[in-house]
Amino acid sequence: MATRRREKFTTRVDSEILAAVRRLARSEGRQLHSLIDEALADLIEKRKGSRPRPRVMAVYQASHERFAPLYKKLAE
Repeated sequence: MATRRREKFTTRVDSEILAAVRRLARSEGRQLHSLIDEALADLIEKRKGSRPRPRVMAVYQASHERFAPLYKKLAE
């Protein structure tokens, strides 16, 4: 797996939110930056619109390939 380039940036965050994220990171044994990366990635996915995530679509498609006859009977 290729190492991703990391970039430093500064911002201001509500102190209660930051405290909660720090507690969450501590309780999960993770670094603060990994939770922030996850939160930003989730936000980007959420804001892409109503398009489903690729992983969700792959599971959906696999379900149709596997259970197509059943779905057809249910639709009748």
